[in-house]
Amino acid sequence: MLVLFTDFGLSGPYVGQMKAVLQQQAPAVPVIDLFADAPHCNPRASAYLLPAYIDEFPEDSVFLCVVDPGVGSSRRPVVVRAHGQWFVGPDNGLLTVLARRASEVTCWAINWQPAQLSASFHGRDLFAPVAAMLARNELPPGEGIELSSLAHFNDWPEELAEVIYMDRFANVMTGLRAVAVSSDSILEVAEKQILHARTFSDVAVGEAFWYENSSGLVEIAVNQGRAAEVFDLSIGSPVKVVGV
Repeated sequence: MLVLFTDFGLSGPYVGQMKAVLQQQAPAVPVIDLFADAPHCNPRASAYLLPAYIDEFPEDSVFLCVVDPGVGSSRRPVVVRAHGQWFVGPDNGLLTVLARRASEVTCWAINWQPAQLSASFHGRDLFAPVAAMLARNELPPGEGIELSSLAHFNDWPEELAEVIYMDRFANVMTGLRAVAVSSDSILEVAEKQILHARTFSDVAVGEAFWYENSSGLVEIAVNQGRAAEVFDLSIGSPVKVVGV
């Protein structure tokens, strides 16, 4: 499978243009839209979101990952082989967290360029063709690099105690994996404390709680309410874990 993870949104031509490249260059490979609304121009938040959503995809899936506010700059384009899957995208931290968590990982700096390369749309002109190559079982077009050379390898934490995503129900995902947080812990957001519950129906309508979401992240919700609005949260809002 080819899997799209971008901050492009679904309005406008950008996702469609990338899909057109994939269809032309790897027509037999299905394309799955995972996220088109990854945190806008925010590789850091996106880097903690992406690893939570890769397990449903089969081995050798190719993830085309574009959250790239530095497009056209000196930042490297890279390929990462981790968790038995391929990841193509900018070396701005977006792929660093999932690579760092893998038991076996190999990284390449892409040295291939198309005949025409827009300075502002590497997703279409560079990353999509490379993803298509990998989907056709070709070798990564680049030179091997050390895992530790990936951007933000040493300065981003293993667990990110911040808001990283809000879904259409205004539920709030954090960069904390639930396995790293005791269910007895209290979360503090916007100077308010939130207790753990297993699921929505375990609390009263209108009550806030935190829980392990279906992808293993700590998520804040309000039963039949909108947590992001109740607590006035946005991407990057801090989350504090209080042990009991």
